[in-house]
Amino acid sequence: MSRKLRYRCAECGYEADVYEGKGFFNQHITMTTCPDCHTIQPMVVGGIIGDVAPSFNSEVGRLCLRCGSADISIWDKKTCPKCRGRMSPIEEDNDDDDFWT
Repeated sequence: MSRKLRYRCAECGYEADVYEGKGFFNQHITMTTCPDCHTIQPMVVGGIIGDVAPSFNSEVGRLCLRCGSADISIWDKKTCPKCRGRMSPIEEDNDDDDFWT
């Protein structure tokens, strides 16, 4: 099962959609953070896409989807990329399950 959750920073209000689980084609989405553009970005990894394009089988060598920086890392699901504050799921936005494929 896959779902999309909305996270918000308690300090600055930055928000991001966070994807969990596996998609229809057995891919998963790794949430990455970029210190250059200060965002959280989704990165599709594995599944059928990885079978066709082996560079999609891992996060190694990938670029930020927003600014193209190679200095990305896997997001820890708690630190805001804008202000380093604490991010957590927004309960009222996540009451109805939002699924991705």
